[in-house]
Amino acid sequence: MELQPGREAVVRVAVATLWSCPEAIRPVDRPALAAPADVAAWISGMDADQQVGECVLSQLLLGERVLVTALRPDGWAHVVAVEQPAARLDPRGYPGWLPTAQLAPTAQLAPTTPVDPAAPWVVDATVTALHAAPAGEPVVTGVVLGTRLAPAGPPTDGWRPVGVPGRDRPLWLPEAHLVPPPTAPPSPADVLTVAARLRDVAYVWGGVSAYGIDCSGLVHLAWRRFGVVLPRDAADQAGATTPLTLGTERVGDLYFFARPGRQIHHIGFVSAAPDGDADRRILHACYRRRRVLEEAMPADRTATLVGAHRV
Repeated sequence: MELQPGREAVVRVAVATLWSCPEAIRPVDRPALAAPADVAAWISGMDADQQVGECVLSQLLLGERVLVTALRPDGWAHVVAVEQPAARLDPRGYPGWLPTAQLAPTAQLAPTTPVDPAAPWVVDATVTALHAAPAGEPVVTGVVLGTRLAPAGPPTDGWRPVGVPGRDRPLWLPEAHLVPPPTAPPSPADVLTVAARLRDVAYVWGGVSAYGIDCSGLVHLAWRRFGVVLPRDAADQAGATTPLTLGTERVGDLYFFARPGRQIHHIGFVSAAPDGDADRRILHACYRRRRVLEEAMPADRTATLVGAHRV
């Protein structure tokens, strides 16, 4: 089966980057375009300015579903990332461009088919690899936290087989790197604990991985680890969560930021119970500091704080 417009496909590389258009690609981006993609080399090869280039829209993880909407003869596909809600851009999901080599065809599904978070196992290791056999040769490296993988049989000697898009046989990873499908909603504090494991990860505009991440990507990925699908962008995340009265927020809730008369532009986790307006703390992917960090809320953030929300 080949990729076809109007049909779904799945990501077949550990991390695929969603681009604004093929013409926006820079020479530094080449490692991210291959199959397999070398996202670690891509990010380490960029300078601070290149890490915030707006040619990157988002990232998709191994096995993530997309709706193919157009194919170009030069090896690019326009897709809608149906597991990353983006109501302001497209009611079906986040739109953008991917190299066709990073996609595998799948049976046609209705674009509105809901994600079933109860079916797959979830990667809980920050970064891991899939192997040809238990303790065997690595086949797919750079698989990151939050990746969902279909079970493919019982475990063997502490290793578990999983189905992988584009592969005709299961691959294996340590059972300790996986968690089973969630049986109950997580607490906000549980989600914060996962997000805190990404402290010091580089800030990358559009990033949604343990190699590089942006502010809304951090929130999206931490909740994805628990099978909860939140919108991709901060403004949409605000619309999908419940506003709180400032001062009643708890650890793991979300702070939102906007300048007067502008839409929300930043988001972070409440990282400590507030003790008055002057003592708020935040865990966030910080554009200015170019990394994920936990800190007392700076004065400029306090000045643009527009609310706290709960998932």
